[in-house]
Amino acid sequence: MATTADFRNGLCIEFNGELYAVVEFQHVKPGKGGAFVRTKLRNLKTGKVIPNTFNAGVKIDVARVERRPYQFLYKDDNGYNFMHSETYDQVSIEEAIINAPQFLKEGQGVEILFHAETETPLSCDLPPFVELTVTYTEPGLRGDTANNALKPATVDTGASVNVPLFIGEGERIRVDTRTGDYSERVKS
Repeated sequence: MATTADFRNGLCIEFNGELYAVVEFQHVKPGKGGAFVRTKLRNLKTGKVIPNTFNAGVKIDVARVERRPYQFLYKDDNGYNFMHSETYDQVSIEEAIINAPQFLKEGQGVEILFHAETETPLSCDLPPFVELTVTYTEPGLRGDTANNALKPATVDTGASVNVPLFIGEGERIRVDTRTGDYSERVKS
């Protein structure tokens, strides 16, 4: 058992019978009345973020979770298949718990969050940035750069990303997996 004084970003707790991760928290001590902790909690199953207020010092149940390194192998009818990087154990997980499945390619390293007691996968996080190759894009028009104009491009995973006009087919780009936005061109 822990208390609200143990809150930190990323802490996994059991709340209302479900697992939540603390996204952000703020300890508030008003001039009148008792102190409290204002939080935003992300449901690890649905991904929905809810606000909640706890009285200061309230006991909370901390859930034991483990982050493990895995490598993406392939996708089939059962879901996405991953292999543990050290033990070579394989696990199949559904698309709903992967943060950016459209950017997964074979051999990609990820971190899968497991509930320690039940050994169930809770979430699968790609690295913040991945390098992908542009497989198709329209040619940019010369002189059409008065403002930061973007054009759609298809990358080697089949996802569509908006890129600047100077990016052409065959170029490697870095994409932010949290937002799905183009970050920069990768120099060879």
